[in-house]
Amino acid sequence: MDVTLFFKRYLLPGLVFQSVIIGGGYGTGRELVEFFLSYGPAAGLAGMILVSTVVFSAVAGVTFAFAHMAQTYDYRRFIRSLLGRGWVLYELCYLTYMLIVLAVIAAAAGQISMELFGVPFYVGVIGILAAVGFVVLGGSRSVERVLATWSLVLYGFYLVLVVLAFRQFGGDIIAAIGESEFRDGWAFAGVRYAGYNLAIIPAILFVVRHIDSRKTGLIAGFVAGPVAMVPAVLLFLAMAGQYPEILDRPVPVNHVLEVIGSRFFQLTFQLILFGTLVETGAGLIHAVNERIAGVFTERGSELPRAWRSVSAVVLLLIGTGLSTFGIVNLIARGYGIVTYGFLAVFVLPILTLGVYRVVSGRIEPATARPEAEAEEELVPR
Repeated sequence: MDVTLFFKRYLLPGLVFQSVIIGGGYGTGRELVEFFLSYGPAAGLAGMILVSTVVFSAVAGVTFAFAHMAQTYDYRRFIRSLLGRGWVLYELCYLTYMLIVLAVIAAAAGQISMELFGVPFYVGVIGILAAVGFVVLGGSRSVERVLATWSLVLYGFYLVLVVLAFRQFGGDIIAAIGESEFRDGWAFAGVRYAGYNLAIIPAILFVVRHIDSRKTGLIAGFVAGPVAMVPAVLLFLAMAGQYPEILDRPVPVNHVLEVIGSRFFQLTFQLILFGTLVETGAGLIHAVNERIAGVFTERGSELPRAWRSVSAVVLLLIGTGLSTFGIVNLIARGYGIVTYGFLAVFVLPILTLGVYRVVSGRIEPATARPEAEAEEELVPR
C-alpha cells in the first residue's frame, strides 16, 4: 500500500474528526474548563484520556465500519440505515448542535479579533463568514485537504505551546495535577463531553469513501480517538498550570498565552486558532450540504455549486445571532441541552445495534428510497 492510500484510509478520518471538533470542542480552552478542569486537574486529565478518548475510538470505529458496509456517506442516509424512521430525531439534534457551535465560533472569532487586534467584534465574524464560505465551495475534496493540512499545522503549534508552558511554569503544572483531588462526576463529564462531540462522526462520513473494508474502518476509528484528543491534552496541561484562576476566563487559551509572554507566538497562535474555527464551521456546514446533495442524487440531479457557499453564509448568520448569548453561556448551557439527545439517538444505538450489525455482517448497502418518500425531504427547489 502506498503512503497516500495509507494516509487516506487510516489517518485522514481522525485528522478530519479532530479538525471539525476543535472549534466547538477545545479550540478556545473554555470547553476543557467546563467539562474537565472544573473537576480538578488530575480528574480532568483522567476524564480526557480514560473516558472521552476511549468513547471516541469505540464509536468512531463502529461508525466507520458500519458506514462502509452500508455505503452511506452522508449523515441522513447513515442514520436512516441505523435508526430507520427515527433518523429525524438525530437531524433535529444535529441542527441544534450545529447552530450552537456556529454561535460559539462566531463569538470566539469576535472575541479573538477584539482582544488581539482591537477591532470591532463583527470584523472577526465577517472574516469567519468569508473563510468558511470559500472552503465549502470546493466540495469534499477541498474540505478534506484544508482540514487535514490545518490539523497537522495545529499539532505543531500545540506542541510548541506545551513546551513553552513547561519552560515558564512547568512546576505549577506538575503541582496542580499532583496535588488536586478527584471531584465527583469527573467520569460522567468525560462521557458528556464525548456525547456532544460525537455528533460530528456521522457528519464527516464523506472521508469513509476511502475505506476499503470493515477492518480498515474499525482501525481508522480506533486511531481517530487519540488523534483527536492529543492536542486537547496538550492544551489542558498548559492550562493546568494556571488553575484555579483560569476557570473564569471566557477564552482560557488567551490567558495562557499572556502568561507565556511571547507576543509573536501569541499572534501566530491566535491566527492558527482562527483557522480552527474556520475548519469546524466548514466541516459542519459541508455535512449539511452533503446531506442535501444526497437527496438531489436520489432524484437524478446535482446540488448547485453556488448553494454550498450560500448555505454557509445563511447558517453562520443564524449562528452570529445566537452568539449574543456569550461564549460562556453557550458552552455551559447549550452543549448540555444536546448532549443527552446525541447519547440517546446516536451513541447508544451505534454501540448496541450498530455493534451487533457490524459483527454479524447484517448490513445491506443503502439504496435510494421510493420517489414518493423522497418528495417529503426539505430541500431547495
